[in-house]
Formats: sequence, structure tokens, C-alpha cells
Amino acid sequence: MRKAQQSGLAVLDPLLRQAVTESGAYGGGIFLLPPGERTLWLAMVTGLPREFTTPWARIWLDANTPTALSLRERRLIWTAVGDLPRHYPESAVAAPYAFALADLPLIHGDHAWGVLLLLFPGDHPPQLTDAERHATHTAGERLIAALQEATDRGQPIRPEEQPRLALRHRNRRHPPEAAHAATDFAERLPGGCLAMNLSGKVTFVTRTAAELLDEPAHSLIGALPWEALPWLSDPVFEDRYRSVLFSRTPASFTALRPPDRWLTFELYPDASGISARITPAEVPADAPAGAPAISAGEPPGRLPSRSVPTRVGALYHLMRLAAVLTQAVEVNDVIDFATHPIMSAFGAQGLALLAVDNGRLRIIGHRGYPPEAIARLDGALLRTAPTPATRALNNGEATFYTNPHEMDRVYSGMSTLTGKAAWAYLPLIASGRPVGCFVLAYDRPRDFPPEDRTLLTSLSGLVAQALDRALFYDAQHQLVRRLQSGLLPGTLPHIAGLDVAARYLPATRGVEIGGDFYDLIDLDDTTCAATIGDVQGHNVTAAALMGQVRTAVHATAGTAPGEVLARSNRLVADLDPGLFTSCLYAHVDLADHRACLATAGHPPPLLRGTDGQVSVIDISPGPLLGIDPAADYPTTEVALPPGAVLLLYTDGLVERPGIDLGASIGDLASDFGRHGDQPLETLADTLLQVSSRHGTGGDDVAMLLISPTPL
Repeated sequence: MRKAQQSGLAVLDPLLRQAVTESGAYGGGIFLLPPGERTLWLAMVTGLPREFTTPWARIWLDANTPTALSLRERRLIWTAVGDLPRHYPESAVAAPYAFALADLPLIHGDHAWGVLLLLFPGDHPPQLTDAERHATHTAGERLIAALQEATDRGQPIRPEEQPRLALRHRNRRHPPEAAHAATDFAERLPGGCLAMNLSGKVTFVTRTAAELLDEPAHSLIGALPWEALPWLSDPVFEDRYRSVLFSRTPASFTALRPPDRWLTFELYPDASGISARITPAEVPADAPAGAPAISAGEPPGRLPSRSVPTRVGALYHLMRLAAVLTQAVEVNDVIDFATHPIMSAFGAQGLALLAVDNGRLRIIGHRGYPPEAIARLDGALLRTAPTPATRALNNGEATFYTNPHEMDRVYSGMSTLTGKAAWAYLPLIASGRPVGCFVLAYDRPRDFPPEDRTLLTSLSGLVAQALDRALFYDAQHQLVRRLQSGLLPGTLPHIAGLDVAARYLPATRGVEIGGDFYDLIDLDDTTCAATIGDVQGHNVTAAALMGQVRTAVHATAGTAPGEVLARSNRLVADLDPGLFTSCLYAHVDLADHRACLATAGHPPPLLRGTDGQVSVIDISPGPLLGIDPAADYPTTEVALPPGAVLLLYTDGLVERPGIDLGASIGDLASDFGRHGDQPLETLADTLLQVSSRHGTGGDDVAMLLISPTPL
């Protein structure tokens, strides 16, 4: 399917170049989705060397990348400069540079062809212009038409094993005399001049540059500078080159040519390559003594430069992966952050992450494996089951199978079951304890040279540490959630004549536990009580106090609201926990259609009347529980007829950094009014979603909605 002569990709060459030119991008690519697959293949690239595209050669359709997201959501995804590491950290592993990108899904009707990717320079404004957006969509329409036409001819366009390079044609042709004049011009400039193509190979060097570099010009032509010049082997130089190509903005650095000659390199990129100006430099004040070094310098003009020491290839990705995995908190984070970068860096078509669970190996994440293989291999007994994963983990050594024969000789039928032809099984050991196994699989036989095995072993250490932390976090998290859910009502009582919906949304992480609570208390045939509160802090003490306050409210429910809060207040003061509690209590009379409320420093409730109008109930507040044992709590009475809705909530629903609380409550009232005619269960979800879009989410949220119905 993917033989070069059969792919038909040449048809798309001019269309990709046209898309780049008309949109103002400097480069881009076309991803195709082969029929029946869940992986996008990078079929064509322009503006970057092909070797730079390895991390994106295959993108799992469910991966957290803008390219996959655009196809899943069927819309253009714009990723501004700086947004890639913030929103898609696993994508930024291989390219932590300043550039922007636009991903446009190529979709016609129900058919998804793939994605058009366009790359924009690091100085691009935060938003696409209307002209750029229009050009991008127009380019997508042309590509869809070409793909559809090829399919209609019975010659569908398919990706090849390696991305096709769509070279951009030069707009100008120069006669030989102009080339000689350009050479003379460069030779007359102060300092030296050197030119590289997009792959980094030297294509031109002046005599002065050769003298400054202390290397004959013929030794430099066609070579990579960091390979031809040992004193430039520090990976910072290569990173500068990559940074300039991705960002299309100038950068510079200063390097020491042994024994004592400092040189400044200024790099200027365009669509054909990079021009470097080399000049003598002053010895930096912080220059290291006795050894060659590279120091970060300021870029030409005002643009910033980068100084991250990395090397192209799998080692580069391994170093970046280490940084990304430090962000992994939950087990799902490890799976999401590691899967795509690892498969891309090592060219794998399959991956499985297994964790030790009660003496068994459970598959907690996988890509590229058939469901029947996952079902068969999941849950293998660690000590007795004869599988490659258990063997690798029990022996504590990575195991490699380079072809189906090697695998089937030891584990008969494994190649047929998995549909793979080569495997790397990496045991995950953390602090001397087995925590799991990491598997990379390939569709074709593959040798694993010593350098690959070394890198994969290092990779297993990184993943093991991240997985161990994540498993510990998940265990703590589940324990805390079980404790918290045990302190809140499992179900609310069914009360005739009352429609109810409640939500609790924790915002804490790890072993933190919030103190938000709510409750509904059935008093008699026509009355009930509703309460909501928030204990200061996020710890076990706050949770315990929350349980005690709920108990106190239950014990006194049925008396006047002010008395309920006064007694609860005395209890909290006697306990002296060092924490304060806000609380709101409402006594609801379903026969008289009235509600009597009292508050201890809690956010005011909202009432949506039968006419759809929303009001903030003005209650004279008493102090927080636990401050003044002798405090009084005034009450307020409101009408609550059938069809009206009373909203009780904690501050997590409305608090936004830098926004006045009154303004946030006003926004909630507007949202409540706009969506208040929904069923209560739907309304509760809607209010949470709208609140999240407003920028809340830093604190726990408790919400209780009650609405009388005709008896």
C-alpha cells in the first residue's frame, strides 16, 4: 500500500507548497489516515528536514496532540507561540521551541482523510489573521478535492513508509557572474560567513570563516558543523540550529575554539537554510577555565535565544521525556504523556504499559495491539504465567525479540496473537521493587543495536519512577475520595412535593480532602431542611469537622434556623479545631410554600421565581461558626412556590482570581436565569460547566438545588 510508486503523493506536492505560500506559513505537512486505522501517518513535509519529523511520523488518533484533536473535533486547531508546552506537553517533548501551528482536518461528509499542518514563525501574533485562516481553509478544500478525485479514479493516495519531502522551488535564478559577485561580497564582509542547508550541512564558507574555525574549507563543505568541528560537539550548538529552524527567528551563541579563541555565531534562517556570521568575541566573564565550552549569547537584534542542551535523535527525546514525566501525577498522566513521544522516538507501532497489582500484571494502557491480545495477556500471574512481560520483570532485565521466530520459539503463537514482528520488554523497577513492565512492539522485524538497548533501558528507569509515583498518588487519591464520599450523604431522601439535585466536585489533589458539605433532611410530611457549608482548609481535620457540623445540624434540625446555627456554632467553638466554618440552613415548608433561612458567613443563595427572574436572597449574615460562641444568627423568610428553584452553593462555584465576588455571583445569577428551565439534574451539570468556563476551579464545589412541585 505504501510503496513510493503506488502512493500517488506527488499529486499533493504543489498543493502543500501552495498552502504554505498563501497562508504565510514557513512549512507544513500532510497527515493521512489510512482506512481502518487509528493512526495518522505523516505523508508529506516541507520547510523542515525530514529527520526532524520523526516524532510526528505516526500520531495515535486519541493522543493529546493538536493534530489528533483537530480531527477528533472536526475543526481547525490554532496553537499559538508558547501554547504547545502548556496545553500539549507530550507534543512539545521533541520541539520545545517558539513556533505556532495550525491543524486543519481534511474531512468531507463522514470521511476523514487526514490533517493539514501549517507551521508559523516564533514572532507570529497570538491569533491567526482572517486572511491566514481563509487561506488555510481554502488549501484544505483543494487537498480534499484532490484526495477525493484520486479515490474516485480507483487510485487512492496513501502514505509511504517515510514522509515525502516537498521541496520549495527557488523563485529566482542567478547567472554564474552573480554567484561570483555574491561570493566576493561575502568575502569582503568583516568576520566570516557560512551557509547551511535545512539539514544543517555546510554549503558555503568564506576564507575568513575557515580561518576563524581553523579548518580547511573543503573539510567543511557537505559536513555538519558539530561533527566536523569537535569543539562544537556540545549539543547546545545543534539545539541553536534546531531552534532557528523551528522558530524562523535569529539566534546566537558564543563558543570557545581551543585553546583560547572565543567566537560568536549569529544564525539567520529562511526557507532555504541558515546563514551564519562568525566573528571574534570577548572572553565571557563566566567562561569556564581549562576546557572548551559554549555559552548562551544574545540573539542578533532583540529576539531571545534558547540554551537547552539537547541532541537530535532518540537521546534528545529521552531527555525531553524526563522533563515531561515530572509533570505526571496520575497513572493516566504517565500513559498520556509517555505514549506518543516514546512510540515516535523509537518508531514503534505498538505499546503496552503494565502495572503490578496483587500479584498480577494488569495492562493499564496500550496502543496498536488488537483487543483479543489485550484480553488474553491482561492479568497474568506475575510468578507463574509464561509471558514475555512476566519473564522480563521476574528476571529484572530487558528482553528483546528481533523477529517472530525468536518470539515464537520461546512463546509459541505470540506473534500471531499480537500481530507484531519485534518486541522490547522493559522491566519497570523503582526503589528495588517491581512496579510493572513497558512493551514496545513493531510491525516488522527489527534489530536492537547496543545504543538502542541502552537508551531503552534508561527509558524504563524514567517510566518506572513516574509510574511508581503515580500508583502511589492514585492509591492515596482513592482512599481520600472514599473517606470524603463517606462523609457526604450517599443519596438524598425522597421527599414528596420536592425535586432535588446535588453535586460535589472536589478540586483537591493527593491526600488533601475538602470540607465542603451539603445535606437534605426530611422533617415531617410537609417540612424539610436543606443545608450547605464549607469548612476552612483541605485536610483530615477539616473533613472531621465537616462531619461533626453535619451531625450537629442533623441533631437540631426542625428548630428555628437561627437556633440550628447557634447550637452548631457553640459546638465548633467548644471543639476549638482552629478552623472556621461557613454554613447556610434553610427550613422549607412545602404546605405554606415558604422557606426560612439563616447564614453563618456563607455565600447568599439564589432564587429563580416562577417567572424566570433570579434574585440574590439578602440574608443578614451571622459570623462564621466557631468565632463567637454567643453569636446570634438572624433569619430571612422568602416565598418558595411550586416551580421556583432555590440554589445553595459553596464559594468554589463562583470564586475567580482577581474578580469581585459580587460580580461572580451576578454572573452565576445570569447563568441560572438563562438555563433555569432545564430539569434540575441537567441544570446542575450545566451550572458546573458554565462555572468552569468562567475560570473557576481552584476550590471544591458543593451545590444543592431544590424546587417544590405540586403536592
